Amino acid sequence: MASTSNGGLSRRGFLGLGISAGVITLTACGADSDKPASGGGDKPAELVMTVWGGENDKTTYQKRIDLLVAKYPELKVKLQLIPSDGYAQKVQTMIAGGKGPDIMQVAENVNVYSSKNQLLPLDDLAAKANLDLTQRFGSIGKIYSYQDKVYAIPDRSGAMIVYYNKSLFAAKGIKPPTADWTWDDALSAFKELTVPGKQWGYSGAGWWAQWWSFVYQNGGKIIDDAGKPAVATDEVIEALQWAGDLVTKHGVVPTQKQYADLGADVGGDAAFASGKVAVNTTGFWAINGLSKATIDWDIAPMWRGKQQAVTAFGSGLSISRTTKNPDAAFKAIEFLTSPPAQQQIIATGEDVPAAMEVQKSDAFLKPAWMTKPVNMKVFGESSEFIYRAPFIPAWNEMQKAFDDGLADFWLGKTDARSALTAVQAKLESVVKPA
Repeated sequence: MASTSNGGLSRRGFLGLGISAGVITLTACGADSDKPASGGGDKPAELVMTVWGGENDKTTYQKRIDLLVAKYPELKVKLQLIPSDGYAQKVQTMIAGGKGPDIMQVAENVNVYSSKNQLLPLDDLAAKANLDLTQRFGSIGKIYSYQDKVYAIPDRSGAMIVYYNKSLFAAKGIKPPTADWTWDDALSAFKELTVPGKQWGYSGAGWWAQWWSFVYQNGGKIIDDAGKPAVATDEVIEALQWAGDLVTKHGVVPTQKQYADLGADVGGDAAFASGKVAVNTTGFWAINGLSKATIDWDIAPMWRGKQQAVTAFGSGLSISRTTKNPDAAFKAIEFLTSPPAQQQIIATGEDVPAAMEVQKSDAFLKPAWMTKPVNMKVFGESSEFIYRAPFIPAWNEMQKAFDDGLADFWLGKTDARSALTAVQAKLESVVKPA
């Protein structure tokens, strides 16, 4: 379950998105108007917005843009959907050629762009618009920051959550998971829910988003406050070893071979849907994948370690430094991340809206497309536990160091201390303090 970093997306997706077949351009045009758009000029502001994704993403973004143009007819917005595999290269080429998008979707590699002066800082524009990021987005308001400057406004964001098989829990008389579960509680439940060679208690934590949650729960950090790698610390080592032991010591997580024998990818979504694992930790996107599953399932908040901490999945909207209409671009972003536009994100089942008001609304808690009762309150509750992930400029290099350096660890061929000591050395050569 190692991540890759094509276009700022990890393999299961920082967002869990599909891939489009090519660049698709859609346009929403306001009526001709002599009224100048915010940003100056006598003509309507013509904005280009780049995003990645699949058909549902295209539909949802377009609905939001249509709402924007209905409210601000002086704006014209052209939506370009770019395949995620080539997204970063495409937008950076556009920026280098002086024709970058006015608005661009970014994720965990936001500061790969900002550190190259490819994005505009948004603090002054937000202040001018009286947009309080903390009030609208809670703890993730400034998650897309670098050197104390905000480079993207949260747009989609949902915490990693716990999916659990209600029937398997009930059969063992185990109460559903809660945010108050400890590591020991989780392990105890996993052991009871495991039937050697047939059924496993947990899907595993080999993906960075999963085991990093344990690191921050244990008081550790991947990058310290000074911007230096800190993965060879006792807190990080203990967290990673706990995750690895679930497979190699306790046998409550399938091995890579066992996953292959099940005909499922390492990671657990398919294995959970088929009833082979009792607990899976992942993002919102798995809900749609479970819509036709025959198992009885629900969701719960992530358990805790010494403290509560969980990874958030999402993306933000930023402004390219080549834009000719920064005020108009921010006006668009401010509306697209406002509750009226954000409601479209959940209305289509695309993702979790970043706006906390929407996460706590009936539109989110009881979406029309939901086929069974699901405890959607979990997302709002979990937002309080989200830790500040290190979205550093060397994000891609950092992920490669983990992928390469932990491969043998996940196979049980080395321990966490040895693996992380080697990874620390590698990180120190590629991660430079800001």
